[in-house]
Amino acid sequence: MKRYKDLSPSPRIIMTPGPVEADPRVLRAMSFPILGQFDPEFTELMNETMGMLRQLFATSNEWAFPVDGTSRSGIEAVLVSLIEPGDKVLVPIFGRFGHLLVEIARRCGANVVTLETEWGTVFDVEEITAAIRLYRPKLVGIVHGETSTGRMQPLDGIGAVCREVDALLVVDAVATIGGTPVETDKWMIDAVIGGTQKCLSVPSGSSPITYNTRAEAKILRRKRIEQGLLAAGQESGHDELSAPIQSNYLDLSQLQDYWSSARLNHHTESTSMLYALREGLRVVLEEGLEERYARHRAHELALAAGLNAMGLKLFGDPSCKMPVVTCINIPEGIDGESVRSMLLQQFGIEIASSFGPLKGKIWRIGTMGYSCSKRNVLLTLGALEATLLKHGYSLPAGAAVQAAFDAYGV
Repeated sequence: MKRYKDLSPSPRIIMTPGPVEADPRVLRAMSFPILGQFDPEFTELMNETMGMLRQLFATSNEWAFPVDGTSRSGIEAVLVSLIEPGDKVLVPIFGRFGHLLVEIARRCGANVVTLETEWGTVFDVEEITAAIRLYRPKLVGIVHGETSTGRMQPLDGIGAVCREVDALLVVDAVATIGGTPVETDKWMIDAVIGGTQKCLSVPSGSSPITYNTRAEAKILRRKRIEQGLLAAGQESGHDELSAPIQSNYLDLSQLQDYWSSARLNHHTESTSMLYALREGLRVVLEEGLEERYARHRAHELALAAGLNAMGLKLFGDPSCKMPVVTCINIPEGIDGESVRSMLLQQFGIEIASSFGPLKGKIWRIGTMGYSCSKRNVLLTLGALEATLLKHGYSLPAGAAVQAAFDAYGV
């Protein structure tokens, strides 16, 4: 019988746009003893998590809770619960994850209308609002921070126009939540999906979401209670004119019952992931949201200063750059994958490539959450400089770290 050695992953400095390094306090929280899912001590942790999520999402929504699964589970739960077959859905696409929204919406039976712009740019808000008035969709789905291109779409003003035509606005904030403001109520967003493995520095496996009463009304019209949970003589109480939600596991009408005071059984909560999310949120709020956003901006500026000092060119329109992801054009004649491999094997530093039309053309460096630190920025710049020199790229040796020092005021 084959024997396996003890698990001992190599230490890494993870400077990708996700996942990133988990905060040690989060990993400690995950080691705590398991509580039963209906233990009053555990349900109080659930309530505390909901309260902290409301602060993070800047909302007074009743419903703010995690979906058990990766960030995609949160996106799919929201879309499958809000889209009925035949609904018109508008998706502005400016990178890979806009295409993902289209993919999921079509699987929900939606009639999808798209807007597309060049990767590395975003839309003027007026372009989107004009399309909303033209097509009058039931739902508008849009990515806030597109990690495939490092761009961030302005959202203020879109929600108001959605209200004009009675459309729901759904925002994928997986890459931005916890790293830059996401103003759910101010921007009139009806449903927002976040991720844990990026700016929250919690392992992948939980997707925080929030939605308002406009979204809830549609969810409740489609609600079905599982037959096995009905009391004798009880009806499921669904609206016969509305199509049932096509997923059981990702059914928000059932999930919100589980997260309500009724605690109606749906699934067994992922206990250790809830511990992790609660601790991650506690750490975020302890730092302070504005202070956290300022930290991300400061390290982004230092990283960019160092990259520019090396003579590297940043990719994309700088006016809409994400403050937590920096994209770099791979210099002509340089094997981008060889550089990434050397960074990982010789320095234990991981950066990312990209997807689709940008595959092999750019590197992406994340400065997110716990990975977003002066130490990591300086080490990454020094290692990248040394690796590029080894690959025959001509640059002013030492300039990158000195430029970052200047940005930090050292």
